[in-house]
Amino acid sequence: MKAGAIAAELKIHAPFTAFGTVTGIIIMAAFIQFKVSREFSYALFWTFHPLHVLVSALVTTAMYRSHSSGGLWRTLVIGYVGSVGIATLSDSLIPFAGEWLLNMPHREIHLGFIEKWWLVNPLAFAGIAIGYLFPTTKFPHATHVFLSTWASLFHMMMAMSTSIDVVTLILAAFFLFLAVWVPCCTSDIVFPLLWIKNNGDEKKFPVADGGTQ
Repeated sequence: MKAGAIAAELKIHAPFTAFGTVTGIIIMAAFIQFKVSREFSYALFWTFHPLHVLVSALVTTAMYRSHSSGGLWRTLVIGYVGSVGIATLSDSLIPFAGEWLLNMPHREIHLGFIEKWWLVNPLAFAGIAIGYLFPTTKFPHATHVFLSTWASLFHMMMAMSTSIDVVTLILAAFFLFLAVWVPCCTSDIVFPLLWIKNNGDEKKFPVADGGTQ
């Protein structure tokens, strides 16, 4: 039943992820065309990454709360690891792997929960609190996809020069898609559902708008 619920949620949320990736590719091409500075990409990364953590914590927690009656401490740990851990993978580690493999000139890894701990961690706990009290997943997940896309995008844009060839652009787009699809859906869907016990405490599986099925 758990595997079926995960598959159903992935299918429902696939259009959000695909559309978010397309917006990232368009923004990347526009920034290269107009030679937007790396400093601007830096500022945008530190805007979207913390917001991504906030929404990721909200959605991860809400998904877990919607499917299970787990206690506060269990929810806190799942919400934090599922948001900060996976958002770091999505926004920083996978993009950096792409930057390294493509030999981008300004590649550098940014770990938000360490580098700007005073901003990222409080937002994670705020998202957990909201998701715990108001467990809904439909609109926050769509928002999560866009924030994940743009945070990953601007991490890569910081590493690029103002002029790249078509092959590099295509490969960068591939890493952008990978950075969004796998971690984002894992954080929102797979990770919280893995912790649900198959017993009487398990709730009915809700559809994306927070109802039950």
